[in-house]
Amino acid sequence: PPTCYTIKSTPVRQTWTNLVFSVFSHLTFSWIFNEYPSFVKQDTRRFISQETGNLYIAKVEPSDVGNYTCVVTNTVTKTRVQGPPTPLVLRSDGIMGEYEPKIEVQFPEIVHVAKGSTVKVECFALGNPVPSISWRRMDGIPFSRKVDVRKASGVLEIPYFQQEDTGTYECVAENSRGRNTVKGKLSFYAPPHLIEKPQDVQKPIDDSLVWECKATGKPKPSYRWMKNGENLESLEVNLVANGLLSISRLMLSDIGMYQCVAGNKHGEVYSNAELKVIAVAPDFSQNQLRSHTMVKEGGDVLMECRPKMSPWGGISWRKGSETLQEISILDNGNLRIQNATKPDAGLYTCVARNQFGVASSSGTLMVKEPTIITTPPSTLDVTVGESIVLPCQVTHDPSLELKFTWFFNEQLIHFGNHGGYFEKVGGQHSAGDIMIRNIQLRHAGKYTCAVQTKVDSISIAADLVVRGPPGPPTSIHVEEISDTTASLSWRPGPDNHSPVTTYTIQARTPFSLGWQAVTTVPEVVGGRRLTATVIDLSPWVEYEFRVLASNAIGTGEPSKPSKQARTKETSPKVTPANVSGGGGSRSELVITWEPVPEELQNGGGFGYVVAFRPYGATGWMQAAVPSSEASKYVFKNESIQPFSPFQVKVGVYNNEGEGPFGPVITIYSAEEEPGRAPTRIRAKSLSASEIEVSWKALPWNTSKRRVLGYELRYWEKREKEEAASVQRTVGNQTSAIIRGVRGSNTYYVTVRAYNTAGAGLPSVTVNVTTKKPPPSQPPAKVMWNTLNSKIILNWEQVKALENESEVTGYKVLYKRNRHSRPSVMETNTTSVELSLPMDEEYFIQIKPFGEGGEGSSSRQITIPRIPGQSLVDCFLILHSSQWRCHSYCQYCFIVLTTDWSFSGPSHVFKRNR
Repeated sequence: PPTCYTIKSTPVRQTWTNLVFSVFSHLTFSWIFNEYPSFVKQDTRRFISQETGNLYIAKVEPSDVGNYTCVVTNTVTKTRVQGPPTPLVLRSDGIMGEYEPKIEVQFPEIVHVAKGSTVKVECFALGNPVPSISWRRMDGIPFSRKVDVRKASGVLEIPYFQQEDTGTYECVAENSRGRNTVKGKLSFYAPPHLIEKPQDVQKPIDDSLVWECKATGKPKPSYRWMKNGENLESLEVNLVANGLLSISRLMLSDIGMYQCVAGNKHGEVYSNAELKVIAVAPDFSQNQLRSHTMVKEGGDVLMECRPKMSPWGGISWRKGSETLQEISILDNGNLRIQNATKPDAGLYTCVARNQFGVASSSGTLMVKEPTIITTPPSTLDVTVGESIVLPCQVTHDPSLELKFTWFFNEQLIHFGNHGGYFEKVGGQHSAGDIMIRNIQLRHAGKYTCAVQTKVDSISIAADLVVRGPPGPPTSIHVEEISDTTASLSWRPGPDNHSPVTTYTIQARTPFSLGWQAVTTVPEVVGGRRLTATVIDLSPWVEYEFRVLASNAIGTGEPSKPSKQARTKETSPKVTPANVSGGGGSRSELVITWEPVPEELQNGGGFGYVVAFRPYGATGWMQAAVPSSEASKYVFKNESIQPFSPFQVKVGVYNNEGEGPFGPVITIYSAEEEPGRAPTRIRAKSLSASEIEVSWKALPWNTSKRRVLGYELRYWEKREKEEAASVQRTVGNQTSAIIRGVRGSNTYYVTVRAYNTAGAGLPSVTVNVTTKKPPPSQPPAKVMWNTLNSKIILNWEQVKALENESEVTGYKVLYKRNRHSRPSVMETNTTSVELSLPMDEEYFIQIKPFGEGGEGSSSRQITIPRIPGQSLVDCFLILHSSQWRCHSYCQYCFIVLTTDWSFSGPSHVFKRNR
């Protein structure tokens, strides 16, 4: 275990071993003061060296007296050991006065630091007063941000040490009595690091080899080479400076494992590479000549000869038994034949030799006729919408297959895509024609037909010109604009190979339904004009314009819209429509109209001028209504007599001035409510939900207290009159029916006359009690059958409940289809015969009724169409378990209603005839 240094105390200061410089270690030192876990905390007065483990106290104080125990911790194994306690006592034989700093912990004059490591430099001084510790570089360069200066503990820490951190560092200890310094140099070094290594190689015998080995480090590394673990001598190989190894002629004895060793005084690094030397006889087993090689007549062909052999030897060629001249044999042994002819066809053999043996390989050369396109190139001219065939026909060697490929503007055409415009139509083996259907402008361009065989490929191109409607004009500008005109200019778009004949101008506003053609000057804008004036515009409206070009083929797409431009303001010309009025409160003249649309207001500040006068008067009274959205003006004056006629006209104005007035019309002032109440009020209950009310009418005339109709107010006995329901009649009626009331309830009813001024005086209040509600139970056990064009219906009598009105009869509703209006037959019995044709389908319902009204209906019965049967099908709707099948029934069907369940299967019983 490491040694813990003991403490010797003096009255004023503490000293022990010299210090030192430290790089990271696996041991850390700490001191316990008196008892665990009270550890000594480092500050400007106390310091623990992590190099030696010593504890330094710059100036002892009475609080420092006690026992100190050294603790050493291994940061890797996490183990800890403690030294024996060391007491610190104060001497009583004197007092230490103030003195200058004395540096007890200092670093060596030169310290070697490895690249990338973290260095910690310690410096601590004794003194009274306690000295302060500071650090600086002697070259004046400020510390970088990574440097950690722990002033409290006297440690300078530099992580990730680099070349630029090299230099002389100074520790300065100062107090009021003086100053002391210590200097030391941090020197940078780097062990070797390989940046280029030799790689495993496999070489043929007699070949050469160069291996390069490079490393970085400081000092600069030196190199040596080893083979199979032994140092290489320069006589054995050619060793070159800077880590190069060169062997000019490889032999089998050179096979082995080689090592490059780069080293300096700080270490060595190794790199291994294996050298294999191959020596084999010629061998074609992996690279036979192609069994068949084809070339077109007049073309060039290369026949490759690539045997495996080491060392490389000689290559020769034969055609049949004839040896070929070396002039056609390339340096790598391949055979090149230029401008091939039919006699060049035949069997060719490549022969390879070296000192270890001979081998050969053969293949046949075939000379084919060249492919020639017989269709001459051309430029085609078509119109949008037409269809055209692009020809591509060839002559070729009949033994070869052809492949036709088409390109449009150098992009491959994928038939079946492109919207179905392109289609192959070349039916013959030597034809690759294509058709373009319904040609569009975008199909203009260069079309290339490429023909390929196994021996050659050729192509031919044709230019396709597509004529169509002009493209959209550009740069639409509003040059000048007035209240009703706008001068436009534009630039022509592409004419698509057909000159522009005319231009059409369109406009839109926030008030128009899309784009509309406008009138221009000149009326017809010719194809050479690029300006025009639009007329008949509405003042003070924002317009957008666009231009369309036309040629002999058609009209093209419109241009982009111009920027919005507003026409100038002018006085208004349009007066409001549907001027009317009347009604209102007492002493009022109410005048109404439809507002003038914004697009017809001709300017800002739009408003209305209302002029009126009593009928027959000479002078006009006027009032301004300063709102473009206004639609009403009310003139109130106590002198206005009820229902008096007035002549009225409404004009317009805006910021530019006044416009015209509309036509004069007659309007009546407000009238008074009817002055009398209706008399002879009668009310009677028609049913549980209806009450009939009658009265004597007031005189019907055109006086100032007209009667336009009557207002009925009714409410239940338990309600207040304020909650009454209201029902109005129109005209000179003297009775009305109130519907939707509840049965067996008492209602109060009053009647008033009304006109535009409101309702008049109420009549006397009468009361009436509604009848009991109609029966709530529907007819039950409804049965039907058919006989001789008759439908016979039977049902069980409905009995009314105690609070319901008695049943006085039944209504049978029948119709021929679901959507037609039903016919009604009434009866006071529980059966009925309907004489109806049996070749139709019928829908039937039965309702009971009494004085309270109609009751609940039976479920709808469907009677199917039964043509020409003597014995009929009978449907029994059962409400009990008792039923029987009549003698005239052919089939009896049991139909279960919702209030019966049937657990078994449905049953159909067939009668014997």
